[in-house]
Amino acid sequence: MALSKRLSPAEQRVWSAFPTGELVDLGGEPAQRDLPAGENAPKDGHTWGPERTVRAEVIAALLLGAHEHPPGSLPSVRLRGARITGQLAIRDGTVEHALVLSGCHLDEEPLFNGSSTRMLRFTDCRMPGFRGTGLRVAGHLSLSGSWITGTVRTARAQFDSGFWLAGTKIVTTDEWALYSGAMVVDTGMYLSNADVTGGVRLVGARLNGGLFLAGTTLRNPGKEALACDNMVVEDIMEGPFTALGCVRLRGARVNGRLSVTGVIRSPDTRYALHASHVEVREFHLKPAEPIDGLVTLGYSRIGTLHDDLTTWPERLRLNGLVYEGLRGGGVRHRVDWVSRDPLGYRPQPYEQLAGWYLRDGNDVLARRTLLAKQRARRRTMSPGGRLWSGMLDLTVGYGYRPWLAALWFVLLLVVGTVSYALVPPRPLKPEEAPGFDAFAYTFDLLLPIGAFGQRAMFDPAGWTQGLAYVLIAAGWILATALITGATRVLRPT
Repeated sequence: MALSKRLSPAEQRVWSAFPTGELVDLGGEPAQRDLPAGENAPKDGHTWGPERTVRAEVIAALLLGAHEHPPGSLPSVRLRGARITGQLAIRDGTVEHALVLSGCHLDEEPLFNGSSTRMLRFTDCRMPGFRGTGLRVAGHLSLSGSWITGTVRTARAQFDSGFWLAGTKIVTTDEWALYSGAMVVDTGMYLSNADVTGGVRLVGARLNGGLFLAGTTLRNPGKEALACDNMVVEDIMEGPFTALGCVRLRGARVNGRLSVTGVIRSPDTRYALHASHVEVREFHLKPAEPIDGLVTLGYSRIGTLHDDLTTWPERLRLNGLVYEGLRGGGVRHRVDWVSRDPLGYRPQPYEQLAGWYLRDGNDVLARRTLLAKQRARRRTMSPGGRLWSGMLDLTVGYGYRPWLAALWFVLLLVVGTVSYALVPPRPLKPEEAPGFDAFAYTFDLLLPIGAFGQRAMFDPAGWTQGLAYVLIAAGWILATALITGATRVLRPT
């Protein structure tokens, strides 16, 4: 081929090594472990001379079959420590050979839009971005350890053996640092120990081997740091990670464990954690510190929720949330947990919590939760409604504490008995009246329907007449409250 006749010495080495897939090492420091994200990528690659420079068109030509190879060989481009000039562009092409670049400096962003390839590895490289919209990789794409100063675009891409960004540093002035909507990864997506400035967009992605974010920092203050609307994850999605910006999981489905740990700070966006309409089997929500901003789990369906109530924010929306089990927190804290909606009283979170307690066999805790629900509801009523609601609370605890009515009855019975023993009422018909009994007379006053016949035979005078009116009214109130409370408790919810 004509191209092979005008190759530089460095390019000739790459050309000659291609048929066997031998690594061509043009120099540079070996990669070190435990460095911050992107620090193994070359910092002075733009200054490297001809002895370390390879044109992108040479690599593209090799990948597209410009160099013949003997049968039975596994040709590939494996290159280390090179400066690659020009754009490595394979648009809508089919690449049957692997490309492995490590410790390289790329002057322009690689372009693989609409292409089909075997394996692409850009490890510990420095590049101004990556374009792989609609890319199909039979193996995996690795950008691990690289320092990328632009957007990585892999929307609608498919990776049969994984997508690796472990230890990658992405810095961009655009809205999105990683733009990967509708992407399909048949094995894991590894975004661990990465440092990303700009948003990560995985809207509509399908990750069949899990999503791993341990040790990663996502920076996009005032915007979305992680957008995963309608994403589907098989197996697990886990951290811990730090998000300086909104974490959006609206409509996501995780058919395994979703673990949101680490730090989430986004007080200046609508939500810090937007996890409404989520479906997940097991949700671990245990951040290292209280989430800074509004959190919503509204209308989500969760199998088991493991959480730490001390890290929930002051503003929390749970309306419509359905769960099968809860792990962590006593009833006092759980009642506070369901009462933090910034829009005010919502009955469903209380009903859901009480229903879970009932299924768990904790009838007492369920009644406490429903009592708290009625007290929260009272704040939304008119003044008259609040008065009657407060009376129901005071007398019978809305039917959930019927023993309160017995206490009030006994207290009034004692007061009346002592009062009428000291100042007995006069008989209406002395010749027909039975012997006066202060206890029986007070009992008759408190019962809406007299039981002992004393109330009709005696007439109190002076201040004891007022006491009689009070006892009669109190009896009716207690009876009405008991009936109302029992109706509420027995009514199906």
